[in-house]
Amino acid sequence: MSLFSYEVNDRVAEILFNNPPVNALTQALLGDFLEALERASHDPEVRAVIIGSQVPGRFSAGLDLTAVHTGAHQKVRALLDLLYVRMTEVQFRMGKPTIAAVGGTARGGGMTIAISCDMVVASSDATFGYPEIDAGVLPSIHFTHLPRIVGRHRAFELLFTGRAFDAQEAQSLGLISRLTEPGKALEGARALAQTLCGKSPDVVRFGRNAFMLANDNGYRQAVAAAADSFCNVALTDAAREGIAAFVEKRKPMW
Repeated sequence: MSLFSYEVNDRVAEILFNNPPVNALTQALLGDFLEALERASHDPEVRAVIIGSQVPGRFSAGLDLTAVHTGAHQKVRALLDLLYVRMTEVQFRMGKPTIAAVGGTARGGGMTIAISCDMVVASSDATFGYPEIDAGVLPSIHFTHLPRIVGRHRAFELLFTGRAFDAQEAQSLGLISRLTEPGKALEGARALAQTLCGKSPDVVRFGRNAFMLANDNGYRQAVAAAADSFCNVALTDAAREGIAAFVEKRKPMW
């Protein structure tokens, strides 16, 4: 079974995750997903890209923590190189607007994928969160960009409590672009994409490139360091216990 679908309709490429039950981000899924993003980037017929989910009630719960728990350092680093380093570069050079359509749950690495997009459309029943701290690891890539979006103190609170928050709070924090009715995130993203498709693709490409450069502010340089931070913590005894507790659905013994 394919881990996602890829279709182009009305000049919009739709990449929809399909890895039940929670769209966990495996190395295979991430590698194929990034190839799909590059395919859309190079397709002259595509003017905008939507990233969403075919799994009801889920966008993505984030990295496959069982793989992190049982993997060697090289495997953990390979996951982070895909999710952090390569995805950042692919998104930076897309040349076309990308829209995350978040219906349901977005956590951890799912937040990373959503926030990497230019816009986030969420249904009013979507929920968000950075639960890595509760599994003994760090949402380190978000240490750089999240304070710029929501402010230092609110970012620290979200990242170090690990609490979930709803779409209304996410909108008030500036994390999402538009709210839709429950279950209508994909439809809202499609409507937004069609608005963008009506613009000159050359102007949008030049404008997006300029926008990305103006807003980088050293972010891409910080991504590799964020991957190092995650990997260093993931190999500690605390992380092993935290991830084991998460997988076994119990409280960690720290």
